[in-house]
Amino acid sequence: MTDQNTSQHATRNTQHPTPNSPHSKKLNIYFTAGIPKLEDTTEIMKLIQHSGAQIMEIGMPYSDPVADGPVIQKAHEIALKNGMTIAKLLEQIKSVKDEISIPIVLMGYINPILSFGFEEFCQKCRDAGVSGVIIPDLPAIEFEKNYAKILAKFGLNFIFLVTPETPNERIKYLDSLSSGFLYAVSSSSTTGNSAKEINNEEYLERLSGLNLKNPVMIGFGIKNKNDFEKVTEKAAGGIIGTAFVNILLKKENWAEEGESFIRSIIN
Repeated sequence: MTDQNTSQHATRNTQHPTPNSPHSKKLNIYFTAGIPKLEDTTEIMKLIQHSGAQIMEIGMPYSDPVADGPVIQKAHEIALKNGMTIAKLLEQIKSVKDEISIPIVLMGYINPILSFGFEEFCQKCRDAGVSGVIIPDLPAIEFEKNYAKILAKFGLNFIFLVTPETPNERIKYLDSLSSGFLYAVSSSSTTGNSAKEINNEEYLERLSGLNLKNPVMIGFGIKNKNDFEKVTEKAAGGIIGTAFVNILLKKENWAEEGESFIRSIIN
């Protein structure tokens, strides 16, 4: 796969509605690699695509996932015990890359990626058909100075996160560095917050008025169709993680339940 082709793959389907989608709002489903069992990753990837999601986000397990709530922290712990590693995950993704047509985004933390080797990681992401990367604990200044050129070399998008407390100028700056989409955290908390309802109309209104370069995807706390429709009124799409990971961790028939859950959001 050439750099040019990879770059095209990296941006494919991340900025325009899927033609056969029932609506124009994109659904991004997150799960932690290596759960419920080590070898389930590829089946879950196929399930997410088959169920109608437009993007999949795969968490690379780490011992200290500071941006994640208790459910995903537990998933990381189980995945590590199961033996999941970055190398193993990239092998799994590569094994099904010809079967997956929606963008694959990897989310993880900088230390294990540095231990793996940042450039080697990017090269293997490209070879596996990965579209982009989210690294919540990588500062923007470090990204610009040390990593942006490497990611560009291998045709990978990089997605930054913003929160309701992020000033407008900072949001514009992070948007200028991002590609693919901008990840807007719905509230200033970890993933899977337990609030009954997401109330952030002012924040979403502010984001929609900034004339950002990238489409905005809202994440953290989206549990059902009502949440998804509410947060995407002024955004390009929504990201669901904890609710789906809960199914993988708690349901014996997780494949059937997972497909039903995804379809309930978009249909």
